[in-house]
Parts: sequence; C-alpha cells; structure tokens
Amino acid sequence: MKPLLKICGMKHNITEVTKLQPDYLGFVFYEKSPRYFEGEIPSLSLGIKKVGVFVDEKISKVIDLCKKYSLDVIQLHGNETKEYVLDLQGYLTLLYPDVLVWKAFSVDEEFDFSEIKIFENKVDAFLFDTKGKEKGGNGYTFNWEILKNYPSKKPFILSGGIGLEEVDPLREILKTDLPIHAIDVNSKFETAPGLKDAVLLQGFKNLVGINRNL
Repeated sequence: MKPLLKICGMKHNITEVTKLQPDYLGFVFYEKSPRYFEGEIPSLSLGIKKVGVFVDEKISKVIDLCKKYSLDVIQLHGNETKEYVLDLQGYLTLLYPDVLVWKAFSVDEEFDFSEIKIFENKVDAFLFDTKGKEKGGNGYTFNWEILKNYPSKKPFILSGGIGLEEVDPLREILKTDLPIHAIDVNSKFETAPGLKDAVLLQGFKNLVGINRNL
C-alpha cells in the first residue's frame, strides 16, 4: 500500500501546493514557529485533509481553531499528557467526532518507545519527528534504524528533515512491514519558511511513488 503524503508548514503558496494533490496539508498554530499560520485557508481540492499542528495549546483554543478552519486532524506536537488527550477527545466526541488526533514524538538515538504506550488507545496515529531545538522543521532526519524497535501496530507518520536525499532510504523502509501511514515533508522543500517549492515536491512524489495520479 502506498503511503500518503503530508506537506506541513503551509503558509504562503497554498493554492499552488494544492494542485499537487497531497493527502494532507499541515498548518502550524504555534506562535513561536516561523511557519505560524493565522490567515485564511483557501478552498482545497476534494480529498485534501487539513491538519492543525499544536504545541501545548489550551484545549479551548484547539477547539476554536478546529471549528474556524474545519480541521480534519489535530496534531499534538508538544508535551501533552495522557490527561490532556483524554480531555481533548471528550470535547471532540461531543463536537467534532470525525476529527482525528495524532500524537507526535521527538526522536533521537536515545528514544524509548515505551513513551508511546500510554497513548496507544487514545490517539489515531503517532508521528515521529527529529528531536532538535525547534518543535519541528529542524531540517534533518533521525536514524530510522530505531524504528525496527517499534512495538505497535498503530499507524504512524514518518517526519523530520525528509527531502530528495532521502528517496532511496525511503524506498527501502517502505518495503518493510512497518505501519507507515504517511510521509511528512516540510523544510527541505522550502525557499523560505512556509513557502514551498512545488516543482521539487512534484519530483519527490514521483520518485517515491506517492503520487495519487499515477
């Protein structure tokens, strides 16, 4: 099964990028990020889902933005606790039951997969990003070898510094039985924070084989 494509950190040329027909577009609602989004999202092509990225945000604001932008997925990219997720899911169940929740983890050589266990039955997918000084968009990959220790069957999104240089390693890891739901790209396809290079993105889709039009 082909993985899906998530293009994250959208801010400027949204309409141009939608023409590539990604499966997910990510919008960062974290004020300290250079990709912080606070504008209007143009109409998206059918099938493109909107992911809101939050970092230790108040649940009330998450719900407000979920309503404002008609989000399909809430991505928790901070140090959110099990209790936080349970509270959030309670609101979503009442108000927006179709909205999914992804929990992101910052990964390095020392990452302990036992950290994901408390979220196993509380989120719809995990996301593994590179641990760095920024909350995402650090521009380099983590060692994917550690994913051999992944103890779950829950789908996950592979993120963190993925660019054209990672095409061959991506092809190899996609041959495994790891439950990779989507590939998440961001900074390696930018000419400035939030400004995507559509030509490079199209080339990446073709090379990795995640073009929905193929």
